[in-house]
Amino acid sequence: MNESLALNMRQAGNALRAVYVRELAAYFLTPLAYVFIAIFLIALGSFTFQIGRFFDTNQADLAPFFLFHPWLYLVFLPAIAMRLWADEARGGTLELLLTLPAPTWSLVLGKFLAAWTVAAAALLLTTPIWMSVNWLGAPDNAAIFLTYVISFLMAGSYLAIACALSAAAGNQVIAFVLSVAVGFLFTAAGLPVVTSGLSSAFGPGLAEAMASFSLITHFEAAQRGVLEMRALVFYIGFIAVWLALNAIWVSARKGG
Repeated sequence: MNESLALNMRQAGNALRAVYVRELAAYFLTPLAYVFIAIFLIALGSFTFQIGRFFDTNQADLAPFFLFHPWLYLVFLPAIAMRLWADEARGGTLELLLTLPAPTWSLVLGKFLAAWTVAAAALLLTTPIWMSVNWLGAPDNAAIFLTYVISFLMAGSYLAIACALSAAAGNQVIAFVLSVAVGFLFTAAGLPVVTSGLSSAFGPGLAEAMASFSLITHFEAAQRGVLEMRALVFYIGFIAVWLALNAIWVSARKGG
């Protein structure tokens, strides 16, 4: 029994690594990752310095920089994840992939981690802005580091949504539109205009409950330099739920 379990885990691990390397190569051996990272960095820089008026604040912090992360993730991350399962379905390779002697969850995790690595690379390339703030003043680097970590987890949340909907839709364009729409719902739920409207119409209880599911709500706490365990639990649980749905929808295609 133990030997069988060990064999299954080795097969799952091998499949996960193989899928991860395959997908990462598909990103970085083609212009896809480089174009995504370049456009993301340009957009984030423009929003930070032009709309956020970074230098006009006269404060040594990255508040204007982190302010736009959720909204850029909402659009850019579905763009890199929409192809993960939709391409397999369109190219007729999904059936071949699912014949591998490995559990579906290992394939799902391998694809997700490859996309998350691209997001991590884009986020890592924004650190010169952090260095600039240290040159200009004395920021709270612990708070900035914490916000980077939570931003990375938030990026994983948007990617998990997009990966799952790529498997469900089977079409890149539909997957992208659905991912942006669903991501927007989980983002807007924490906006003051939404919470105040819900509070007025249905009472503060429902407004607080809806806000607790917002990707922005938990990110704002990190921006204040507060590490909340519930934020970590929320993002990790959110990712796990959408990856579970991803595995269920892929398995359904296998069964079909």
